Amino acid sequence: MGWETWLIVTLSRTLAYGTPLLLGTLGEIYAERSGVLNLGIEGMMIMGAYAGFSTAYTTGSPWLGIMVAALVGGAFSLIHAFASITLKANQVVSGLSLTMLGLGLSGVLGRGWEGKPLPVSIPEITVPSLSKIPFLGPILFEGQNLIVYLTILLVPLLWYILYRTRIGITIRSVGENPATADSLGINVGRVRYLCVVVGGILAGVAGGYLSVAYRPAWTEGMTAGMGWIVIALTIFAFWNPAIGMLGAYLFAALYHLSFRLQPWVAPEFLKAMPYAFAIVVLIAVSRGTLQKKMGAPAALTLPYTRGEE
Repeated sequence: MGWETWLIVTLSRTLAYGTPLLLGTLGEIYAERSGVLNLGIEGMMIMGAYAGFSTAYTTGSPWLGIMVAALVGGAFSLIHAFASITLKANQVVSGLSLTMLGLGLSGVLGRGWEGKPLPVSIPEITVPSLSKIPFLGPILFEGQNLIVYLTILLVPLLWYILYRTRIGITIRSVGENPATADSLGINVGRVRYLCVVVGGILAGVAGGYLSVAYRPAWTEGMTAGMGWIVIALTIFAFWNPAIGMLGAYLFAALYHLSFRLQPWVAPEFLKAMPYAFAIVVLIAVSRGTLQKKMGAPAALTLPYTRGEE
């Protein structure tokens, strides 16, 4: 295999594996921009993976599986929203509880589905004319599925909403200074609920993509810590959807290289490499001064009670 072919295959698989990471990151960016940290992404993703696979297997419709995965992810996010926004519980504790609930519940419900391949998955698409473009053609237009393309298109859309519309200004104001936003007539609780649910829906779709398109089968714990990587990527992206896209594909490339470089580099080191990247990012931003410079929402993790400053 020549170096160009090797690079094309690597970048093509990067797009495929980076899709669920990007979906989760986009959703978490919106949740955190509104002031809510959701550490339950892993739980929502794994429940989306189970719901998507079981629905697609039962009905024979992978797209229905993706829709159910989105609904399940959104429903699970409501648990976190109710606990952290309505009850004003600690967001870290609530999110961790949601992850443990999702992992445990999916493990119990999925026992009968282990080892069953999905008969019909979301088909890969090849655009004959565009796939012949040198280098970029085989990467972008050969062997990818529709969810990959829709996720890429979602990035500029969500960026535009966040930075160029009144809706985005509202979301960011709630995450920066909820008291001021409240004084201007903005319903802080409603905005935060909507953003958390959007994050849950995208996390559910990410999980459904894993079990219905990327690896059409169900395996307990198949998200393999992707939810935690999403948390790191959200910070790495400075809470910006466009940079989140870069981070998601960078991590996906590192993950794919951990397999392709095994003949030359110790596999243990390679498997640890993408997760070490996430740890470095989290350590780097754990310093308060750096976090402020990166533009973290000022009211992130802080519950809001009307009338309090």
